[in-house]
Amino acid sequence: MAREKRRKELSMRKIREILRLALNCGMGQREISRSCSVSPSTVGNYLTIAQETGLNYAAISQMSDEQLKQVFQGQKAEQKARPQPDWEEIHRELKRKGMTLQLLWQEYKQIHPDGWQSSQFCEHYNRWRSKLDVSLRQTYKAGEKMFVDYAGQTVPVKDRHTGLVQEAQIFIAALGASNYTYAEATWDQKLPNWIGSHVRTFEFLPGVTRILVSDNLKAGVTSPCRYEPDINPTYQDMAVYYGCAVIPARVRKPQDKAKVETAVQIVERWILAALRGRTFFSLHELNQAIWELLKQLNGRPFQKLSVSRLSWFEAIDKPALLPLPASPYIFAEWKKAKVNIDYHVELNRHYYSVPYQLVHETVDIRYTAATVEIFHKNNRVASHLRDDTEGRHTTCPEHMPKSHQAHLEWTPSRIISWGKKAGKSTAQLMETIMDSRRHPEQGYRSCLGIMRLGKQYSPERLEAACRRAAAVRGYSYKSVRSILEQGLDKLPLSDPAVSFCAAVEHDNIRGGEYYH
Repeated sequence: MAREKRRKELSMRKIREILRLALNCGMGQREISRSCSVSPSTVGNYLTIAQETGLNYAAISQMSDEQLKQVFQGQKAEQKARPQPDWEEIHRELKRKGMTLQLLWQEYKQIHPDGWQSSQFCEHYNRWRSKLDVSLRQTYKAGEKMFVDYAGQTVPVKDRHTGLVQEAQIFIAALGASNYTYAEATWDQKLPNWIGSHVRTFEFLPGVTRILVSDNLKAGVTSPCRYEPDINPTYQDMAVYYGCAVIPARVRKPQDKAKVETAVQIVERWILAALRGRTFFSLHELNQAIWELLKQLNGRPFQKLSVSRLSWFEAIDKPALLPLPASPYIFAEWKKAKVNIDYHVELNRHYYSVPYQLVHETVDIRYTAATVEIFHKNNRVASHLRDDTEGRHTTCPEHMPKSHQAHLEWTPSRIISWGKKAGKSTAQLMETIMDSRRHPEQGYRSCLGIMRLGKQYSPERLEAACRRAAAVRGYSYKSVRSILEQGLDKLPLSDPAVSFCAAVEHDNIRGGEYYH
């Protein structure tokens, strides 16, 4: 009895000391807590009561222990009779973007003017929240974060024809605010499946969170680092397309992605364990089974709350998600390349052109199944249809120097067509000149020179000069020019019957039909 009375006297002394240090000495709650060996919340409770009753230190020092006890015990009894908020509703509302506990307290006070003051309201909420699971105590804003990872457990898929078994990987995503979960099976954890799983998750929601929190697997992070991890270019490209950010978890810090760690455990217990006795013969069959159980998982109420993942998602996360683009992201890979001296870059042994000014520069190649895009300093400088024919070139004329463009403008058929405008003999002479070369391009210069003579002399004189050059087997630009300069084209041929000499026949000469 004496010991209990002494404990009560000690308690009252501590109350007086708490009030003295706060009201007379101006010390903070944590300093008082350390000085009196009591918790900061206990200090806060007594200071709140003193504030609500309007007591100052001078009045407290004149009161007896019994009077002081009646003040504090009466205040606590009054507090217990005050209306209780719906803490589940408060907890759910706090997940909305921009929502604060102070605003919720003001709304509570408007409905219950005799309710708790701000500090007591926050204290009671924190006590209620401390009884929840660790994963639910963390604070996440609506539509802000989605956590992604692979389960450690795999599911065997058997080939119906060969009997071979392949282990399927399980991709899992969980939203921060509502714990809404998505899961699917893929053949591996490589980049194409990693990106594809994200795209299908966004379609499942449907919508996009503002932040993706991923593990440091190679498909997502190429260079793990505590402070500046390097995001895989394709993963970053996908995030830019959907308008979100990627924040990888720190290496060996599972608490950074606790949501998906918990989701992995739940999926393994409620979905994968339920499927352990079934045999699957295709990935599609496995995913259908997973998605059927996933509906039940998201619709099941939380253990300590009367709401489910689905109801929270519909009320909190879904309205806050970013909208989906008009079309899903198309998987694209990236590669660095150096522009060769022929202003082409190599991709899978095929060569694509870029503007010739970028020779020897390093560029980034973004390629999908259908297109190839080339970027220099984040500016797109070229775009081509993809062609996987090895050893071939895909070239845009506008990427070439002017001299190269002018060279490519001329083809054997075009030169012969121009020659026909001057006359039949001119066209036949040009055809014979190109036939006499190992490569037709080697005769371009002679033909272009003859074409220039047509601008200096009349087409009639050029036609006559070409007829005479053919008669004397002068298959060259110099022969035609000499005939025109000396005016021999104006003289009649020695043998009028001879107007054109047959083309030279040789094994290395193609013949006129080559150009048709």
